[in-house]
Amino acid sequence: MADQIYLSLWFPNFRLEALAPAVVSVLKQFSLVGGASYLSASAAYPISWNEAPVFQHIFVDPEGAGFNEAVAEAMELLHDDFAYEFEIKWDLWAPVEEGGLDVVWKKEPCTARVVGFGPEFDEGTYEQNGHVRVDFGLDTFFLHDDVELDPDGAEYVKRNVALLVELTNAIQSNCSISSRLLWSESGENLAQKLIARLQRLN
Repeated sequence: MADQIYLSLWFPNFRLEALAPAVVSVLKQFSLVGGASYLSASAAYPISWNEAPVFQHIFVDPEGAGFNEAVAEAMELLHDDFAYEFEIKWDLWAPVEEGGLDVVWKKEPCTARVVGFGPEFDEGTYEQNGHVRVDFGLDTFFLHDDVELDPDGAEYVKRNVALLVELTNAIQSNCSISSRLLWSESGENLAQKLIARLQRLN
């Protein structure tokens, strides 16, 4: 069954004023690792996820949206009970049917969401979710358990897993975090799932 993947990040001596540069630093790692990455949307949510966003921006020309400018715009209303969400596209390998029969692996834009939490948002959810949380979407993009893989396909799955690992390592190295946690919604050990999938490919 497909499972949601998250990366929770905590920063030392964190203050609300540091949230914008923290989010920008995480977004920049997608560009370094994921190649052609770009922002597609931003939003600000008050109090909890049950509330409607008080700010939304869909980037019609996403490749023209700079990280610093987009984050500054969304966080112009900087409140300690807000969450700020940034939707970013980054390239992962995916099987694409061509001609109805042949499957060709191509880089496709996949959606990830980077969320910065104010300390009072959703009753202090940052304690469990991190000051900044990356939502990678379903693990389907990394495991492709539903695809019958030949040796070439197996190599592309390994590349996607390698990109995930490379991104988390880049964030560790470049974002001045104090701790991180890569986890899945079901609570299953994500590292073990990734290792098991790769072992089945060898």
